[in-house]
Amino acid sequence: MQRRSKIIDADRIAVRFSGDSGDGMQLTGSLFSLTTAAFGNDISTFPDFPADIRAPQGTISGVSGFQVHFGKGVCTPGDLTDVLVAMNPAALKANVNYMSPGGTIIMDVDNFDKKNLEKAGYLTNDPIIEDKLQGFNIVKAPITSLSQECTKDLKLDRKSILRSKNMYALGLINWMFNRPIDYTRKYIRHKFSHKPDVMEANLRILETGFNYGNIIQAGTPSYHITTSEPQKGFYRNLSGNKAVAWGFLLAADKSGLQLFLGSYPITPSTEILQELAGRKDLGVKVFQAEDEIAAISSAIGASYAGALGITNTSGPGLSLKSEALGLAVMAEVPLVVVNVQRGGPSTGLPTKTEQSDLMQALYGRNGESPLVVMAASTPVNCFDYAFYASKIALEHMIPVILLTDSFLANGSQQWKVPEEGDFPTIDIPRSQQEPGKFLPYLRNPEKLNRDWVRPGMEGYEHRIGSLEKDADTGAVSHDGPNHEIMVKLRQEKLNRVANFIPPLSVEGNPGAEVLVVGWGSTYGHLHTAIEELNTEGNEIAFAIFNYINPLPKNTEDILKKYKTIIVCELNMGQFATWLRNHFPKLNYIQYNKVQGLPFTIKELKEFFKKSLEEQR
Repeated sequence: MQRRSKIIDADRIAVRFSGDSGDGMQLTGSLFSLTTAAFGNDISTFPDFPADIRAPQGTISGVSGFQVHFGKGVCTPGDLTDVLVAMNPAALKANVNYMSPGGTIIMDVDNFDKKNLEKAGYLTNDPIIEDKLQGFNIVKAPITSLSQECTKDLKLDRKSILRSKNMYALGLINWMFNRPIDYTRKYIRHKFSHKPDVMEANLRILETGFNYGNIIQAGTPSYHITTSEPQKGFYRNLSGNKAVAWGFLLAADKSGLQLFLGSYPITPSTEILQELAGRKDLGVKVFQAEDEIAAISSAIGASYAGALGITNTSGPGLSLKSEALGLAVMAEVPLVVVNVQRGGPSTGLPTKTEQSDLMQALYGRNGESPLVVMAASTPVNCFDYAFYASKIALEHMIPVILLTDSFLANGSQQWKVPEEGDFPTIDIPRSQQEPGKFLPYLRNPEKLNRDWVRPGMEGYEHRIGSLEKDADTGAVSHDGPNHEIMVKLRQEKLNRVANFIPPLSVEGNPGAEVLVVGWGSTYGHLHTAIEELNTEGNEIAFAIFNYINPLPKNTEDILKKYKTIIVCELNMGQFATWLRNHFPKLNYIQYNKVQGLPFTIKELKEFFKKSLEEQR
């Protein structure tokens, strides 16, 4: 009688699919994420791939991975991997140091030959001994050979069949976690409906991998993962880039404006362009420009013409957009710029994450050029902040830079689809001035924003451009005192945005003496680390910043309550510098990381514990 596999109960678990960049690991991880999210698990993903489009096969530099962390109370993709699928020796070598003790490693044993072992840097033919993996549960699955065997009667070449072997790994992982493969079957039938042999190959390989778990139950553990109690509603798995695009769609709907995106493709923000380009059904207009300068200029032109003008980019592109950003500040037209940050400088680490564009967003223009800077903090709240960035830009007639990063853009979480009344309307500052007496820079006394008038409106003709304006008439002015008046007005208009944003809130233990501060995408790791430390009996508070310029009005009141403020960010201390400039008398400690990777919970907890001990 066949022995049953070991069943492991866990609140949460991390699975990593890893192989060559052509092995389909990103797709495999995405499909498993969608299936898992449907089970009611909290989920967080972390795609990790090389910068080269086609990196050297079989080498560590060419390894592509996708980590899925799921279960109950999940806020991060997980520090360590509990289950690793290694499609070749390089995938094993690249990930072995990030495995949980006693975890499961599924190896495509067909690829662990002498040639591939040498390419991965192994000195012997036994990676299990060389990497000291004796304490791990090793599953040597003949993924390649069984994929070929189950499809040998199909009229497909070897290369086409091997492109489908990622479905074998997906089938096996679905078996291990008690997940049906119905969703993946449906995806395959839709994806390859015009290629029946390819569809059949993928379906067979998927089922072969799923059945393999049943065949070798004694050697492969299965898992029972705790599910969260979701609120009633519709849910789906959503990445940060798609969330940004959808947030803009909602803003266009709530404002009654047409959405215009002027864009130039750049990693890792291109998916925003791709997503919005597919929404002609919602009246979206997308212009793929010849360069970043043309992209932002077209968005400014669309805004002047009465549309919701947006543009997306990453760090190098934001550099190119800086002059046109100054034009948007001077002309006082609404504009949203999404900067999906990546490792720099120059082209740096184009597929890795970093938070090093903050100073560029705050100061990267000539002259006194104030604009709003915001930052999303999770893949799904990229939706919220894209909407609110649009609302602020439109209602205050001011450019807004929304900062996300590669970690948020490519990562995904389970998202509850909002209800109709969950987001407010957007009130456009239409002119109530009498035709023929229009003053383009007459300001609203509450917000100091000017009226927005579309070209062609009779009696509202006016001049606009990059030269300084007369504070009363809006005509071109080179008068020094007038220039100072306008500089101060534009700054005060920015300052007054603080009256319309939420106050800063504190998590953890608000009565502690130490406050941990982060901004943007560090939220999940910081939240989890603080939650675990407080559960263990420590006393520590936590605040995340999503509004950076202007800061929330209660920022100083919050910060001055704490003896020590630990500022954590994925750069060399840019936000810490920003806080010191505003509140110089407070005691700041920095914790910085610039490795192209997010924080780990382990490293954060160790640093915070050390800081707490020094406070005693």
